[in-house]
Amino acid sequence: MKKIFAIAWKDAIVRFASSSELLFFIILPLVFTFLLAGGTPSNDDDNRIHLVVVDQANTAISQNIITELEKSTAVRPELLSLKEAEDLFDSRRANVILVIPAGLDLHAIQNGTAQLDIRQQPNSLDATVAVRAVQTAIRSVSSAVNAANHAVKTAEENGGFKSEAERLAYFDDALKLAQTMQKDAPERVTVIEGSTPDQIEYDPRASSSAGQLITWVFIPLFGISALFAYERQQGTLRRILTTPTSKAAYLFGTISGQVVMALVQMSLLVMFGSLVMKLSWGREPLALFVILTSAAVAAGAIGTAMGTFIKTEGQASGLSIMAGMVMALMGGCWYPIELFPSFVQNIVKILPTTWAMQGLLDLVLRGGGLTEILPEAGVLLGFATIFFSIGVVRFRYE
Repeated sequence: MKKIFAIAWKDAIVRFASSSELLFFIILPLVFTFLLAGGTPSNDDDNRIHLVVVDQANTAISQNIITELEKSTAVRPELLSLKEAEDLFDSRRANVILVIPAGLDLHAIQNGTAQLDIRQQPNSLDATVAVRAVQTAIRSVSSAVNAANHAVKTAEENGGFKSEAERLAYFDDALKLAQTMQKDAPERVTVIEGSTPDQIEYDPRASSSAGQLITWVFIPLFGISALFAYERQQGTLRRILTTPTSKAAYLFGTISGQVVMALVQMSLLVMFGSLVMKLSWGREPLALFVILTSAAVAAGAIGTAMGTFIKTEGQASGLSIMAGMVMALMGGCWYPIELFPSFVQNIVKILPTTWAMQGLLDLVLRGGGLTEILPEAGVLLGFATIFFSIGVVRFRYE
């Protein structure tokens, strides 16, 4: 056991002899995972267009307009001062601003002198949509006022009011009634949403976390072939095997050391996904451990088999990167595999990355558990058995 640990520790020292290895071990995987997922979740599902509103009137009518805008499904109003709004607009951080000027009150609407100041960036579709939303809000407020005016006019024709105060009180009551009726008005159009399920299960955060984990872990494990080639070239493999160290101990120490380092790397990426990207990686820890270990062992086995065919370290390094990239691409680590033609989806089942990706997505995206990932884990262990057998049979020290 001491020999196995010594071999694994020796490989770790060789691998991390250069500090640049940390760049590929954790920094680049985290950066690519973050960028391809679109950044961290903002916990803000409101995708309405940002509308800056300046309320200089501060009247009941201006408040009604703002309330109608808040109900809009197109815009999300934000109240700011005139200076703040103009600064955002001048720096093009706001596509449109709405200024409700002082003096906008009920009297101005009744007299037809009410005006709003809308400023929009040129050639902005968002600004055009926001202007339409503002117009809709104004029509909603105006219709209530028109209904109240009509009620007052009808009352005047039927007997009138004893005083102006009575007339204003009647108008206020009529306006409140009209607004209540608008609020409680039934929908005249019923929207029926289709229930056809989406054939592509895709979440950019989950797919990025799982896909980059597989990509950046499989490539170094394929690089086991470079370790074998390097030690054959340097003659250290021959010297090791002339000591009381069996071939089995050497292979187990080399492979197990790389697999343990891969599991450490996977754990760091999973922690990043859980803490920063808010993914539910920790919901089924046993199932997660099983699928990660199975994937690492399968990749290590392929690296072992490759090492028995490759002659030089340079060839091994180049082939490891190329094989890892191609398998990641075709296995659905970069794009949903459902986007590929059906015959391609069947062909790529011969790749371990396909099964590793499906197993991880079963956990983090589809809410699966140990039972659901056992088929993928079984296939990955099957890959491991086949390629380990090839590697052991073909293993040579020179």
